[in-house]
Amino acid sequence: MRNFIAAISLAASFAGAEQALADDGPVVVELFTSQGCSSCPPADMLLRDLVANDDVLPLALHVDYWDYLGWRDEFGSPAFTARQNAYARAAGSRTVYTPQFIIGGVDHVVGAKPMDVLAHIRDHAQSDSGVDLTVDQSGASLRISATAPRRQNMVVQIVRFDPQATVDVLRGENAGRTIVYANIVTAWDQVASWDGAAPLQLNATLSGSQPGAVIVQEAGAGAILAAARLR
Repeated sequence: MRNFIAAISLAASFAGAEQALADDGPVVVELFTSQGCSSCPPADMLLRDLVANDDVLPLALHVDYWDYLGWRDEFGSPAFTARQNAYARAAGSRTVYTPQFIIGGVDHVVGAKPMDVLAHIRDHAQSDSGVDLTVDQSGASLRISATAPRRQNMVVQIVRFDPQATVDVLRGENAGRTIVYANIVTAWDQVASWDGAAPLQLNATLSGSQPGAVIVQEAGAGAILAAARLR
């Protein structure tokens, strides 16, 4: 796993030289996971390793459909299950599963496969969507500005997350395990729709002190076009 971090760092450095990340921001990596899934801990560890790289925004979305196995995931949310189902529909699939990585909103990786995840991160880091996103933050106040190269249906979202939590799982498939989770998503809210016809100018107010990000994404669970971290 340490070698994987080194490979990620090299890939991000190359992408920075191409100046792709300067416009699009960090590559968003979503992990759909559950405390009730015995296959998920290696993927959870992989996501924790990704946190070390500033050019990647790893986010853990805990689903609720494994709760029936005897352990209720305290981070699980039907909203995150719905988001995963939306991705499945966009990909023409009728099923969802954990663990699942989705990179940049479009590339799906089943399970904990570091080199597959790395390859997709590298591809997204080297591509430029053309969407230029700027977020000016003053305390809880945000000024979100963006331009797009063409007209298309997009959504502007604010994500908040808990950087780390340790859980002693007492029942279910992971009974007896202590698992450290990273970047646990607590809220994923759409704050605006945008068609790109004119530059976006948007004010928003944050509540709470958790870190987060602004994400611009194609409507309908499409590609993530730009992201910017919040302080």
